[in-house]
Amino acid sequence: MFRWMLRISGLLTLLVVASSAFAQTEFSADMVSHGRDKNAAKIYSGKDKMRFDAKDKDPDQRKSGTVILDFSTESWTVLIPQQHMYMVMPSSTMENRGMFHFFRTGDVENACGEWLQLQDNKGGTCHKAGSETVNGRSTIKYEGTNSKGESSTVWFDSKLRFPVKWDDKNGGGELQNIQEGPQPASLFEIPAGFNKMDMGGMIKQHN
Repeated sequence: MFRWMLRISGLLTLLVVASSAFAQTEFSADMVSHGRDKNAAKIYSGKDKMRFDAKDKDPDQRKSGTVILDFSTESWTVLIPQQHMYMVMPSSTMENRGMFHFFRTGDVENACGEWLQLQDNKGGTCHKAGSETVNGRSTIKYEGTNSKGESSTVWFDSKLRFPVKWDDKNGGGELQNIQEGPQPASLFEIPAGFNKMDMGGMIKQHN
């Protein structure tokens, strides 16, 4: 289970680093990785929350699970359906600690400023590379490098104000089957019958 948490956390970090604005339009989509791990997830974007359902082809579903980001409380919740348990963690546990403000306050027409403010990107470069159509949607393309000199390219959907395609050292990925529309509030709630897990104790056991 701990390895699964690291896996989904890495997937979220990839998207956070790529994103410069919290989506204003509610939508759902399939998030597909083009990297070696072939990570995949279903994403739901609500008014002030986002949900990521990790997908795994293993029959026992040991790597399946859900992460919910809450922008009003600046926290993220991990749901573990197989054990009917959940964990709530503050933004300080994420690799990029300014992620919640970064998601909400960006400008899709001028994304470089906030991208370069992230800890991993300070000292890097960023520039707008024009407009392109990705899977039938209008996007703005950005190219940049982080503080380590690693390059990446991100395509922001002009309407969703959210990355719909990204390319980096891990292979990148994209959003497919985008469906605009209000998302049910129940998607972003902890299911009845789930018990809270002691995340602090679990981390100590793996240090």
